[in-house]
Amino acid sequence: MSTDFQQARVALGARLRELRTDRRLTGRQLAVLLGWTQSKVSKLETGRQTATADDLLAWADATDHPQAAEELITRLRSLESRSRAWRRQLAAGHKPVQDTLTAEYERTRTFHVWQGSTIVGMLQTAEYARHVFTRYADLHRSVRDTEEAVRARVKRQEMLYRPGRTFHIVMWEAALRALVCPPPVLAAQLDRLAGVLGLDTVSLGIVPFGASLKIPPANGFWLYDDRLVIAEDWHAELWLDDADSVGVYRKVWQALSDSAVYGADAHRVIARARRALDTV
Repeated sequence: MSTDFQQARVALGARLRELRTDRRLTGRQLAVLLGWTQSKVSKLETGRQTATADDLLAWADATDHPQAAEELITRLRSLESRSRAWRRQLAAGHKPVQDTLTAEYERTRTFHVWQGSTIVGMLQTAEYARHVFTRYADLHRSVRDTEEAVRARVKRQEMLYRPGRTFHIVMWEAALRALVCPPPVLAAQLDRLAGVLGLDTVSLGIVPFGASLKIPPANGFWLYDDRLVIAEDWHAELWLDDADSVGVYRKVWQALSDSAVYGADAHRVIARARRALDTV
């Protein structure tokens, strides 16, 4: 769980405790009024459990602070917007997640992307994407809608050929070599990647092994204009839209980009990874 997420949850709990003490209720008394266990009241107030919207409405009513309901719900929505657990997102499969991302793509004109472990989704072949979706479905035990998710991802790639959008993509050389799929599939993926270098809507940089790094490579992320960052982790995505967070990720992207090679040099790194597959 992210530090920002937990801090926001603790802050929400502190506000709930303030409403309770203002009403001069003990935790046990409030639990009785609400028909809850005392442990639930304690966990909500200490930020060890995330409240639902219904929990917050009931709390505001039981503490005679109905006017606080809107504030509490706003706090909850802000908290939820920061961390979107994969288990919850993938409850209906990968296709709805892809559709949500497509809506953000439609709103955006300039993208800045970092990926250190796999090929960026926007540049994936259908077969490569199929293997990636399958592995994440195995991890999260989610609905198997792989073919629908692959079609949605490939359909979104049409944006690469539309004027008016620019994709600034930086990847680590490790992403070119990770065998998350059979070697022939990765070979075709690298051929596709080499072809992308000629697109005028895409700036593709590769950070080679051995490059001097200004900052350690970490989790993958997307910057949507200067309004939103979506950063990936194993358990969740972080959706961050506050100016400070966006600014930090923009600096991280620039530091990684400064270590990357472009054009013919990037093509040589891709070709080197492609040749290495012949020995696998």
